[in-house]
Amino acid sequence: MNRRDAHLDGMLRHLGAAYYESLHGRAARTDVRRALDSVAEHLNEKPVDHPAQAKAAAGRGPGPVHRHGEGPGRVRDIMTTSVVTVDRITPYKEIVRLLVEHKISGMPVLSMGRKVTGVVSEGDLLAARDGSPPAHAGWRHWTFGREVHRGRTADLLMTSPAVTIQPDATIAAAARLMNSHHIRRLPVVDADGKLAGIVSRRDLLSIFLRPDADIAAEVGEILAEVLPGGPTGVEVTVRNGVVKLTGQTELAADEDLISAVVRLAWDVDGVVDVVNKVGVAQARRSA
Repeated sequence: MNRRDAHLDGMLRHLGAAYYESLHGRAARTDVRRALDSVAEHLNEKPVDHPAQAKAAAGRGPGPVHRHGEGPGRVRDIMTTSVVTVDRITPYKEIVRLLVEHKISGMPVLSMGRKVTGVVSEGDLLAARDGSPPAHAGWRHWTFGREVHRGRTADLLMTSPAVTIQPDATIAAAARLMNSHHIRRLPVVDADGKLAGIVSRRDLLSIFLRPDADIAAEVGEILAEVLPGGPTGVEVTVRNGVVKLTGQTELAADEDLISAVVRLAWDVDGVVDVVNKVGVAQARRSA
């Protein structure tokens, strides 16, 4: 592990510790935010006012906003729509300038019509300078009869095809895609492949800032829909994203339904953990 990765590992451990402390009331949410900002800064991901944060500033809770029944939060709820981009003929030095100026680590490369043809990142730029072209790049040497030096333009530097996602995809799907491809950002494209926005790891983490009251209300709606007689005798409490179900159900058959509620609660945006403490009334169990 090099020095940079070791430093990142330390900051991630600090972020995890801050979040753990917040769950037990020993740290404030602002402490978690500061730790998160430190990680983002180290990754050269510029802190931006995402749509979810703008809603919070207007008096509504942070995190993706949706009604129960619409499914989990979508990429369109958290993506950044103002995206720094380059075209295929953007030169190396201009790409570097944009990355440094906007404090980002990569950006989409667009062709005519705003279609995403690839992504150019810091790693691509560094690979071009060490003289070992990556397997994913085209690295053409002649274009329209004239020689083109390796790594001179975005067209020759970019990773292509780009890994992209659509706005109506779930946030969980975006997280899985980032993890499986080991990437930090996903261009968001419409049905025609045109750029609609971009989502980063930082955007995915923003859902955990959703207010506990909003989470409790949505889990309560799930209870009301799943239990035939409604959530009588079952109480939902949420603290720092941890959902706790307590109380007693009237029928033994409700035990399976409570298990279904637990599974559905895990899909609610902002949920960190689900604790099931619901029992069945002893008299009903004996019957």
